[in-house]
Amino acid sequence: MEVINFDDNPTYTHNHKPLGSVYEPAKTVLTHAPEEVNLLDKLDGYYRFVKSTLLNYQNAATGLFPTKTVGKCDHARVRDCLYCAAGIWAVALAYRRIDDDKGRTHELEYSAIKCMRGILYCYMRQADKVENFKKHPSPSNCLHSVFNVHTGDELLSYDKYGHLQIDAVSLFLLYLVEMISSGLQIIYNTDEVSFIQNLVFCVERSYRRPDFGMWERGSKYNNGSTELHSSSVGMAKSALEAINGFNLFGNQGCSWSVIFVDFDAHNRNRQTLCSLLPRESRSHNTDAALLPCISYPAFAVDDDALFDQTMEKVVRKLRGTYGMKRFLRDGYRTRLEDQSRRYYKPAEIKLFDGIECEFPLFYIYLVIDGVFRGNTDQVNEYMNLLEPLLHHSYEGFAKVPKYYYVPADFIELEKESPGSQKRFPNSSAQDGNLFLWGQALYIIAKLLVDELISPKELDPCKRYIPPKEQRNISMRYSNQGLAENDVVVHVSLIAESQRLQVFLNTFGIQTQTPQQVEPIQIWPQQELVKAYLHLGVNKKLNLSGRPNRPVGCIGTSKLYRILGKTIVCYPIVFDLSDFYMAQDVMLLIDDIKNLLLFIKQYWKMNRRPLFLVLIREDNIKGSRLNPILDMLAAFKNGMVGGVKVHVDRLQTLISGAVVEQLDFLRISEEEEIPQFQGFEELEFPKHSKVKRKSSIASIPSQVEHLDIEPAEWMFSSTADILNKLSESNSLATQAVLLSILLKREGPNFITGEGLVIDRLEKVYQRSGSRKNWLALRYSAAYLELIAASIAPNITSLLVHGKQVTIGVFGQEEEVISNPLSPTEIKNIVYTKCAKHDVRDAVLQQELVIHIGWLISNSPELFHGMLKFRIGWIIHAMEHALASRGGDLPADYLYQMSPSDVKKLLLDILQPDEKERSWLNRRHLDGSLNRTPKGFYDRVWQILERTAEGIRVTEKHLPQQPTLSDMTMYEMNFSLLVEDTLQDIVQPEYRQIIVELIMVVSVMLERNPELEFVAEVNLDNLVKDAFDEFKKDKIRLEHIEVQGMQDFYQTPPTGKRGTASYLMKAVMNTLLEGDVRTSVDDPCVIS
Repeated sequence: MEVINFDDNPTYTHNHKPLGSVYEPAKTVLTHAPEEVNLLDKLDGYYRFVKSTLLNYQNAATGLFPTKTVGKCDHARVRDCLYCAAGIWAVALAYRRIDDDKGRTHELEYSAIKCMRGILYCYMRQADKVENFKKHPSPSNCLHSVFNVHTGDELLSYDKYGHLQIDAVSLFLLYLVEMISSGLQIIYNTDEVSFIQNLVFCVERSYRRPDFGMWERGSKYNNGSTELHSSSVGMAKSALEAINGFNLFGNQGCSWSVIFVDFDAHNRNRQTLCSLLPRESRSHNTDAALLPCISYPAFAVDDDALFDQTMEKVVRKLRGTYGMKRFLRDGYRTRLEDQSRRYYKPAEIKLFDGIECEFPLFYIYLVIDGVFRGNTDQVNEYMNLLEPLLHHSYEGFAKVPKYYYVPADFIELEKESPGSQKRFPNSSAQDGNLFLWGQALYIIAKLLVDELISPKELDPCKRYIPPKEQRNISMRYSNQGLAENDVVVHVSLIAESQRLQVFLNTFGIQTQTPQQVEPIQIWPQQELVKAYLHLGVNKKLNLSGRPNRPVGCIGTSKLYRILGKTIVCYPIVFDLSDFYMAQDVMLLIDDIKNLLLFIKQYWKMNRRPLFLVLIREDNIKGSRLNPILDMLAAFKNGMVGGVKVHVDRLQTLISGAVVEQLDFLRISEEEEIPQFQGFEELEFPKHSKVKRKSSIASIPSQVEHLDIEPAEWMFSSTADILNKLSESNSLATQAVLLSILLKREGPNFITGEGLVIDRLEKVYQRSGSRKNWLALRYSAAYLELIAASIAPNITSLLVHGKQVTIGVFGQEEEVISNPLSPTEIKNIVYTKCAKHDVRDAVLQQELVIHIGWLISNSPELFHGMLKFRIGWIIHAMEHALASRGGDLPADYLYQMSPSDVKKLLLDILQPDEKERSWLNRRHLDGSLNRTPKGFYDRVWQILERTAEGIRVTEKHLPQQPTLSDMTMYEMNFSLLVEDTLQDIVQPEYRQIIVELIMVVSVMLERNPELEFVAEVNLDNLVKDAFDEFKKDKIRLEHIEVQGMQDFYQTPPTGKRGTASYLMKAVMNTLLEGDVRTSVDDPCVIS
């Protein structure tokens, strides 16, 4: 049947003149029209098209659209409904071009509004889930993604369906902004505004929220597990950029209808997305779900090179003749998928290899992408590919099949010769007569191709414009603006006291005190957090507002208007109450440089960032003075760590700052005005001077030690502990004794100098003031402190494709493979570390923070490292200290300052930086879990030739279902290999095992006729190699070897290197089995 020509409609005749070439159809249009057409007739054709294929299925009561259009389908999916609303809205935009539209613009616009409000209605009925998700984000607390199309009731319980789909909620927010920007009125009152604000709170932390993704199945294995998906993070990033500072009432709104976004959280989404791409997730090497993320409607990628890399990979891996696969080994609707089971069995996805269904929908995405980017060749290519795939209704309208599948009878032939068999479109009975998501996108694509709407009309909030051309779309509120290549950071130097100001002035450093900047108030960031707690509060919906989350350096670089006051905030690195690392001046200087670099890179607003540097008297004592003076001199010279800065009086700088109006703090008469505590200036007697200690660096002998044995005092009486506590001058000893009382008597137990918990906090404060790092770590651990930046840094490691384990060396470890909240991390740290060595609970936090920063700035240091075992890294650092010689105490690492710990970490990360012995090299590489290039691919190749799998330290890596479930280049396979090596207890031995695997792989590669007939036991192979090594030592050198230290000390290559012994052991094992021969083997006599 012929497609109806929207340009020729015999029903209506009008006298409109042609409106010019802008409305002429492009050459890629499927219908043949005269050169000059009547615009109204074309639009009438589209109206009938959208009426027949979309509007006829919209529920009259809720405005939602059913998933299936035949039978009694009561399911409505949020994502499908949103695209339907977008398709209807697109036709309404086209009708705006004419005056006499017969009321159709109004009808279409309000049909789109009805759908959007229908989704909002369903969501708002689940306000309790939003509140729970903010506090406990899990798949069992999230908003539902499927509702009853007739009533809006939630459908499908959490154990029957994967409702956690961050991309769906984000898409709702994105289209909400797009439609309101075009002039539609969707949000009506403050209750709805506060609900949308709370949705934003849920989406802000998408960078650490594994979900089920666009395909509702989570990982590729369809086993009920969630993953961190690029498509979800990217959609969230776009939604946050679009809605930040946006007025939900449009041009008619006022201050209380504006949405606020935590821009620091948004930037973490940006960083996470860039780190994940071009992958979709750990199990999905690529995925068609990335198309709506990197292209229409999200346009989430700012980097053109990253966009091209991701798009090329999607097209290369997934494109077929009938559309694109969703992802490789996707069993959805294939004829081998068991529809009676929700989850797949292990190794089942191997069945679907090569017969995945192909979806024409993704050709439509690529058509739209081509129009937006002005790529005519791409538009033509995919329109031509799409045309033969379309079906047509009895009215002549195009119908987009949901997918094309390989019939059961053709599956084996298709697997033997990919692409050779004809595929058939989906069954109407099973999947509905119309695929509404595809229909809606097709309408949008056709309108764009026919130039009836422009990309600017379809995207009024300018998502598709490159970042360098972006402009602020909000009115008076900060939003994502143009990205400046050379940001100058405005800096205000604030001295803690007047006498410190006078002291610094003698060195030519001009500062201000808090009193001198009045009426401007200086707040710590936690006071700003307290103010933000009132954002989004709604008693009717039982919504508590913004969760108690720290404000990052982007947030503290703005000026705030709060309850009539002008507020500036200093970053959290200056906040001594956060974590003891802020007490280390050298680390503080590093942190300041890092923050300035971060602000320069991610500042996207039109005005200048305002950075407060808070200088405390404690910062200039002793050896700390000169580094601080050097940093302040760099500020004065206008360049700090490669960032341009401009230092001036705060009153001068505020005129160029971004102003954030926190008008949501309007307090009604019955509400009590919240009390905020600004940063107060230290007061001293007149003419008092700053007391400087010697500028000579503190020597290690000044570091105190414990004068008790903690284990012995655990069973002492409370009276004895109190007596010892009063006698001891050691802060570390006091911390240990107070911890015993805390555990035994509780925090409110009264001692001679106050409550136990208060005394422990005083020890913490005194230790920080004296820079007593051992006592500081003890007291911080006993107080169970957690660093504010621990969760973002763990997330940074994970999105760089790494895993983290927390635990003491040689003891049980907890593997962190998905982002966690600070509370969850705190529980792991203190559960796994404190029972063995309480100091590790805080030292491991230090290392996570250091590694998180290093991997973002120097990723080359971590090549070959997939799993960061923090306890093992501490062991490597202790080994490095011991190998330096000298009379260092056993716990010297815990006495070092955080900045010295960071230097030591850098030292062990440098490969072969010094002339290390082979024993030390193997110990360090084994502790760091470092592997050679291509190591995991080599393990895969060994598995292909080892039917019974590989065993090491009683852990078995089977050939099946491993090879069926996974692919060689899949990250999950590499992580599985690391898990197999997890139980090796000696770092040197682990490295020998790594060398052995490389040897086995090379031998199999060079001898294709050989394979292992039995299980490969790596421990036995090492034992055989070591036995040969011992024999040679006795025979040639007359040395009897007891332990393996000599073997570890031997170089791997050269005559009698470890590789030669390992190779001999492998060859003996191979020759014990059967040798596989082929017909053309030259050794076989025919």
